Amino acid sequence: MIIDTHAHYTTAPPQLDAYRARQLGSLNRPSLGRPPKISDDEILASLQGHLKRMDDFGIDRMIFSPRASGMGHEVGNAKVSLYWTKVNNDLIKRVCDLLPERFIPAAQLPQSPGVSPQNCLEELTRCVEELGFVGCNVNPDVSGGGQPFTPAISDEWWYPLWEAMISLDVPGLVHASSTVNPALHLNGSHYTSSDAAVTFELCWSDIYDRYPGLKLVVPHGGGSVPFNWNRHRALHTLQGKPPFEERIKNIYFDTALYDRDSMEMLIRKVGADNILYAAEPFGTAKATDPETNRLFDDTVAFVNDIEWLSQEDKDKVFAGNARRLYSRAKL
Repeated sequence: MIIDTHAHYTTAPPQLDAYRARQLGSLNRPSLGRPPKISDDEILASLQGHLKRMDDFGIDRMIFSPRASGMGHEVGNAKVSLYWTKVNNDLIKRVCDLLPERFIPAAQLPQSPGVSPQNCLEELTRCVEELGFVGCNVNPDVSGGGQPFTPAISDEWWYPLWEAMISLDVPGLVHASSTVNPALHLNGSHYTSSDAAVTFELCWSDIYDRYPGLKLVVPHGGGSVPFNWNRHRALHTLQGKPPFEERIKNIYFDTALYDRDSMEMLIRKVGADNILYAAEPFGTAKATDPETNRLFDDTVAFVNDIEWLSQEDKDKVFAGNARRLYSRAKL
């Protein structure tokens, strides 16, 4: 079995964006309004690309969540975020009810700049306990680089969310959304910079001493982590902190990387027990590689071709670790 643990509904019908446009047009008077009218047939049509990719690449299941760049937490206030989040989560629920053997639901959270993550708990609980969701996306930079600045991922500000996730037994994919910084490209620098910063803070802090049961996944191979391995080790050594190579074992990373050498380095550095397969289809790498004439995100072979990786470890990367981490999923 192969489970893509990082997939977003990037191909949602246009009615979803139309709803968002109406919402953005009345930010001073936020309301849930009328949810977008989307038929089951329109949902199924919008998923044909994902299903073809799954069949072509041998992907059995996808953990499916709302479009990360569209979470838009930096826009509006807490009510705007909550209404937009509910609409997205309800749509993900419909997708997974229509195709339960292919898609597994993960939630967006109603995060808002300067608002405690405590505000997310009701929606997270609804998604998990009522809708059957198995995980959630956590935006570590709620204001998208603007103000108010978001506290570090290890700050006590986040504790209510970590405690709820542990209680509900759901992992979090620590995935940034939009940025207000014009110097940062969303996919090219904002996401990967956020991934690297989150990994550093999770290892540098005492968060896992406080919450050993916390399950967090850093996407996109952790940003630059495999390439700056000894930079992290040196900093930990200089400050007398526990070794970086031990601390990093608390974190999970996904393989939404599109280069063989980089993926192999990630697995070699972090270890197969902490790696989840992901291609993030119809995201950053949906283009065809002109050197190979294959899609950049056709990466199953990248794992299969690692000669030094045992079949047992390949099975962990492809499905075993996901089964262990997403304990609420029927995998």
